[in-house]
Amino acid sequence: MSTATKPKHIGRNISRIRELRDMKQEALAIALGVSQQTISIIEGTENVDEEKLKKIAEVLGVPADVIRNFSEEAVFNIMGNSYDNGSSSINHNNCTFNPLDKLLEVIEKNEKLYERLVEAEKEKVALLEKLLDNK
Repeated sequence: MSTATKPKHIGRNISRIRELRDMKQEALAIALGVSQQTISIIEGTENVDEEKLKKIAEVLGVPADVIRNFSEEAVFNIMGNSYDNGSSSINHNNCTFNPLDKLLEVIEKNEKLYERLVEAEKEKVALLEKLLDNK
């Protein structure tokens, strides 16, 4: 039985963290200024050069060490410890925003967009009426 540890697959770690961030390859590619195919190749690569790893880590919002040392066991441990005494209520102490505030922001943006669209339509109607009056 060998005691040698299997080296970390950095590309796979990048993929897992990207997925946990709910980010698509295309979004990561755009943020890095590369193609989606390049991200696919990187995620299939066992080793990633340090410069590239730092840029990817910055976009993913984690230190490069987190990518290097990422393990699914740690994620499962964190998820397992997120429950209070085995109950189904999740501990939300790490939430950095209020979902209701985000919802209200979206609603306000949609209302403003709707108002701008209505105003644009009114301007079109006024212009058409003016053109008809000139005939």
